[in-house]
Amino acid sequence: MESIGFKEWSLVCDAIGRGEQCVLLRKGGIAEGRGGFCFQHREFFLFPTFFHEQITNVRNAPGTLPQATDLSTITLYVQIEQAVHITSLVMAEALAPLHVLAPRLVAERFAYKGEGLSVAFVRAFQLSQPWSFPNEKRFGGCRSWISLPAPPPLYIQPVLDDHAHRQRRAQFHRIVSSAKTAALQS
Repeated sequence: MESIGFKEWSLVCDAIGRGEQCVLLRKGGIAEGRGGFCFQHREFFLFPTFFHEQITNVRNAPGTLPQATDLSTITLYVQIEQAVHITSLVMAEALAPLHVLAPRLVAERFAYKGEGLSVAFVRAFQLSQPWSFPNEKRFGGCRSWISLPAPPPLYIQPVLDDHAHRQRRAQFHRIVSSAKTAALQS
């Protein structure tokens, strides 16, 4: 396992861990550089973040947000099965069944610094035990990718069984294909 972390809202990480979300939608942070965001790694740990107004931008959010502590704790590892850059807001909106982000936020991310979003369909794996390490200043900032300490020996188990995962993957492909077709016809 490569020791790379992908920063994502803690509420999104929780949804991925429950099998409610199977896509990552990213525009990129201020520190992404001139080229902007891209999915640089095919496998990585999800690094939960606790900032921005995520409670108001996630559907069915709990009443309170877990608070950051002196320890960073990782419980999920993901593998990208397909990554696409979408330039259709219709397609971005059609992905709603596969994530927990509020429609307003998806539209804002789509329009930020030009239209489009990077989207990855992922398979999530639960770590055999939570992996905690000291929270360091280098993990902060508006960037998506961070280098993590070397992980301890870990075992992983898929969040969704093979059948459920195949169904979600087929749903993703139908949405992406139908939205591309609709965009071409208009």
